[in-house]
Amino acid sequence: MSIEVWVNTYLRDGVSPLFADYVLSEFTAQKFRNAIGDPDLAIWVSENRTGIDGFVTVCSTAAPPQADCSPLEITTLYVQPRHQAGGRGGALLRHALDHCRNMGGENAWLKVEAKNRRAIGFYLRHGFTRIGSTDFVIGDQAYENHVMRTNLRHPVD
Repeated sequence: MSIEVWVNTYLRDGVSPLFADYVLSEFTAQKFRNAIGDPDLAIWVSENRTGIDGFVTVCSTAAPPQADCSPLEITTLYVQPRHQAGGRGGALLRHALDHCRNMGGENAWLKVEAKNRRAIGFYLRHGFTRIGSTDFVIGDQAYENHVMRTNLRHPVD
């Protein structure tokens, strides 16, 4: 599922060897097992009758890209494209933000690919604001990502 969502987000002009190698080395069963066992990560999944259709991951010890961000990063929020209109993403995001609140955080942040208008709109509707930019670098290519933050003390429904 991660490969499907990542490829759908980043690959618009075909699959180059650089991206194929990245995807096959990054989204492995062992890396997911390691993430599940990592005490700094919290993961929630969404399932349907057949299996997992989305998940969210929160890191409680992230190095923020900006000084005014907490170490609470929503590192991943992936929902299969065909399930994105069914409320799964919102439910996963609420779980992640509740977790951040329970950890005593004042804010949480995330990175979103700058051309991913649908995801940006989703985060804006859920109370995030853009506070800067950073690059996702793969090989010799850089892709702009927006840094977005939400105030955990004033949730948006």
